[in-house]
Parts: sequence; C-alpha cells; structure tokens
Amino acid sequence: MSAGERYLNEMGRYQVISISLKSMKQGSFEDAFHCLKEEIAREYKKHSEIIEKLKTEDDREKFGLFMNRAADDREYLTALRFLSECLYFCYGVGTVILIDEYDVPLENAYFRGFYEKMTDLVRSVFESALKTNDTLEFAVVTGCLRISKESIFTGLNNLKIISITSESYNEHFGFTCQEVRDMLEYYGLQDNAEEVRKWYDGYLFGNTEVYNPWSVINYVDSCYENKNAIFRPYWSNTSSNSIVRMLIEKADMSVKQEIESLIEGKTITKPIHEDITYDEIDSTQDNLWNFLFFTGYLKKISEFMDGETLYVEMAIPNAEVRYIYKNTVLRWFEEKTEKKELTPLYQSILNGDREKIAEILSENLMETISFYDYQESYYHGFMAGMLKNIGNYIVLSNRESGNGRPDILLKYPSVRGKAVIIEIKVAKTYQELEQKCDEALRQIEDRKYEEELRKEGYSDILKYGVAFYRKECMVK
Repeated sequence: MSAGERYLNEMGRYQVISISLKSMKQGSFEDAFHCLKEEIAREYKKHSEIIEKLKTEDDREKFGLFMNRAADDREYLTALRFLSECLYFCYGVGTVILIDEYDVPLENAYFRGFYEKMTDLVRSVFESALKTNDTLEFAVVTGCLRISKESIFTGLNNLKIISITSESYNEHFGFTCQEVRDMLEYYGLQDNAEEVRKWYDGYLFGNTEVYNPWSVINYVDSCYENKNAIFRPYWSNTSSNSIVRMLIEKADMSVKQEIESLIEGKTITKPIHEDITYDEIDSTQDNLWNFLFFTGYLKKISEFMDGETLYVEMAIPNAEVRYIYKNTVLRWFEEKTEKKELTPLYQSILNGDREKIAEILSENLMETISFYDYQESYYHGFMAGMLKNIGNYIVLSNRESGNGRPDILLKYPSVRGKAVIIEIKVAKTYQELEQKCDEALRQIEDRKYEEELRKEGYSDILKYGVAFYRKECMVK
C-alpha cells in the first residue's frame, strides 16, 4: 500500500488463472491426467459467471465441457489458453496465469515410468498458455527444478529464471532469522532458539539465510501444550526422498565416502548446472548432487567460477535433513541386505569360523555408508540387520540376560540346538581391534550372559567378541 498510486492502480485489475499440479502423483499417466482435468474444471467453475457472455454457442459449449470434465482429451492441451482468451474477451484486460509446483507430475512420472508421456502433456498445456498468447498479461511458474528451455519447454524463450542461486526475492523463500526470533519470542520460546537454529535453519538463498517455514511452524505448534516438546523432522514427512535413495543405490565408493563426509558435517564442492531435468538425473553423478542441492538436501557454503562453470561448496543444511540421510541410508541398507545371499555368514557363525565371519562382515561394511561417528549403536544395527534372516533361529537384540544386556543373542527354538552370544565393541584404532575383542569376551563372562541360557537348557553355546574399526572387523 505504501508503494503509491503506480502499484495501487494495478490492484484487482486482472483476471487470474491459478493452477496447482501438486496432486498429480498417481501411479499411472491416465490417473495423473484425470487429476489435471479436475484442477482445470475447478478453475473454470471459478469463472463460470462469464459463460453467458461468450460470443458463440461453440465457445459456451466448450467452456461447459471443461467445467464438467467432459471435454475431449486433446482439448485439454489448450485448456488454459482457451480460458485466458475467454476472460480477455469478457473483461478486456490481460490474464495473469499462476502455475504452482509444475515439476511434481514430472518427478512422479519419472519414478513411475511414464516420464515422456507426462512431459509431452505438460509441455503442450504450458506452451499453448504461455507462448504467443496475446491475452496473457504475465505468468509465474514455480517448482524445485529450473524450467529448462532446452528439454522440457522448447518453445518458451522469454522466461525470467529466479532460482536459489539468485539474489532476487531471496528473503521470501523461507523465514529470515529475525522473523524466527520474533515468532519464538511471541510464543515465549526464545530459550529454544539455538536448538531451532540447529534443526531448521541452514538454507541460503542468494546471500540470505532462511529457515524452513513448514518445520518452524510445526515445531512452534507442537509447543502449544509443552514448551519443551522434542524436536522432530517435519519436512522429511512431506517430501519425496526418492532422489536420496537413488543417489545411495547408484553410489560408487567415492560417492559413498562423500556422503559419509557430509553426514559427519564436512563439505563437498561440485559443479552446478541449473538446467538439469528429471530424465537427466542419473546420467552423471554430478546431476544427482545438483538435484540434492536444488531440492534442499544440500545447502550452499560458498561458490566460485572456473571458466564458465559455477562450483558450489555444499553441506547438509541442518539436523532435520541429516536425520533424513541417516534414516534413509539405514533403511536402504536393510532392504539391500535382505536381497543378499548371507548363508555363508550364518554357517560361519554356527560353525565357529571366526575368520570367515570377520571377512564377510568387513566386505559388507565396505558396501555400506557409515557415519564415522564410531557409535556402537550403528554397528549394532548393522549386525542385527545382517542376522535377521538367519532362518530357524530367534534373534534377540539387547534383551535382558544374566547380569546385563548382551548385544545380540541367537537361539534355536529347541534347547537341543545352539545358542550364540555376540558382544560388540568399537575400537579407536586398527591396532586396538584384538584388545576390544578380548574385552567383549571378558564382558560376556563377567556379566554371566550365558547363565540364563544354561537355565533354559542350552548346552551348546558359542560366544563371540566382535570389534569394529571403521570398516574393518575382527572376531574372536
């Protein structure tokens, strides 16, 4: 309002067509197309007052067909343009077209296997509305990926691109630091500001630091009853993590090391190309890093130009996104483990072949992504995941036994079979592995882990001390 007459004269002057494609996530092209028809029908109904003002019976009939989702499929390719022309005819001013989340149907189609059909549809709908449309005043299109003139919208060449590397509008992509401080103070949560920063801050648009607005709002809402509510990853519940999973599944050894470095809190530097498309995501490893950057899984630390190429130093933005990486990695590894042939590992454990056990565990560790935080819980989860399909044996993890809690117990359902006690330790150096194995075995004896098994009737009991150092393993 304070901008004066120049802007106030434009206020309320234009007819607006507003379309969101965020619901086009169906399993087939036909179902996704049906959702687009529904969205277009809703928009036509918003402007139903003009149907009687249209100049020909044909136009009135066509408008009615769109309102009732009854138009021929081919007609939908120009549906937005036709509505724009109708509004211009009735009101005499250009139409504003707003298209939100344009790339949701493209991402969905890429993972569902009908990307080319969806690209053709979206391209036709957009180009008819946005290219050489004399009734268009201006349009705004939003999405995670930059619109690529070269491959998605070949006919659109008058686009002004504003991305996360631009400095225009950067403070509007999230909550600024001051806005978050004001919000927390308003709700009496200012003492939690540092934890809010760790969890939900960390995005850099242009040169402006912003918080994830969805996560901040959800966190503040969670504090309504309890001002010390625990911090949760809200954004991970609203976003598709398919790209992270693909990156991990296709990762070679160098990429695995880079992911480990990122989760550890370090940075990586990669070339950034703003015009990647979904069908190019896995054409090179750099495109996957690009996609993680543009969709918020990585943030900019610094940037520099090398010739005509922009290089960006990137890191994981905050604890919320680090949680996604960790949990996605663990779940992915569990699923991959289920597909592996682990019979040799099971046989080695039941036969007491400690060297073979260590060899198989080390090989599998090389294929996983660890976090280099040296926590016993990671290796515990790794071992439990490897053993959960051991066939006829019951796998007990951290259950009470004797005077303490052994890490893993394997028990044959009949006490005539074997029982296995596994205690896990983490070494600080490679040289310390054997010492840690001995320490694990001593703990099994000192805390009488086998006592309960003896009481149950088991007599054939194997006891293993297993020590890990990064991706090396020793078993005694």
